[in-house]
Amino acid sequence: MEIPSIPLGDWIEGGLDWLTSEYSVVTRAISRVTQTGIDGLNDGLMWLPEWGLLAIIVGLCWWVASLRLGIGAALGLALIWNLGLWEPMIETLTLVVIATFVAVVMALPVGIAAALSERLYKTIMPILDFMQTMPAFVYLIPAIPFFGIGSVSAIFATVIFSMPPAIRFTTLGIRQVPVELIEAADAYGATRSQKLIKVQLPMSLPTLMAGINQTIMLALSMVVIAAMIGADGLGSEVWRAIQRLRPGDGFEAGIAVVILAMLLDRVTQSLRKGRKS
Repeated sequence: MEIPSIPLGDWIEGGLDWLTSEYSVVTRAISRVTQTGIDGLNDGLMWLPEWGLLAIIVGLCWWVASLRLGIGAALGLALIWNLGLWEPMIETLTLVVIATFVAVVMALPVGIAAALSERLYKTIMPILDFMQTMPAFVYLIPAIPFFGIGSVSAIFATVIFSMPPAIRFTTLGIRQVPVELIEAADAYGATRSQKLIKVQLPMSLPTLMAGINQTIMLALSMVVIAAMIGADGLGSEVWRAIQRLRPGDGFEAGIAVVILAMLLDRVTQSLRKGRKS
């Protein structure tokens, strides 16, 4: 006897069709606001001359981390400039910054709530497991009917893909605060909000920064993949090289992605440590 298959795909498609039709006004508004933010930040960074932005980034790396990182940033960015990939690098950086900001803003309240509520913690952990094991390419599928082809869809997919680490690390950091400190705050009559703001969040800050670091790395990887749905930046250079069978161009764009990833990683790690390395 043949067992009928569950029409899960049809249910998902029907749900997406219903959401896109019922909330088209909302998605169009979100799309306009997001596109305005992307264009504004991208134009602002492109307004600066290459040498000016390079000097700002090098100075920031030197101030936040170390002279060695500043020198490395200067050499890496100079190479990107020399390869003619400065504009795609700026476009990629814009998408990463906006997606990371949105993901962190959404993740922090959820992580705090999960840390303070055992019921919510047990509910949200399986959801995060599901989100982190889902292949990255799948997140591109619902982005297209909601926002169409382009950078806005890339932001949507990137936010969903990169959010779980920020939630996990926020929850972990708050739950790892020593019980003795919580009891001391209770003894001094601190309210729940005072304990959170003055004890739990400051003590969990290194863990929170580690989560933000992971979110940035995932956002960068997803932004590159999102070139398949029309996102601009270094990912589109890689995708164009694949389509035209030009491995040299693809490796050049890949090296630029690696340089950008290393700079973002080292800077956020230095912020997490709170001192120069």
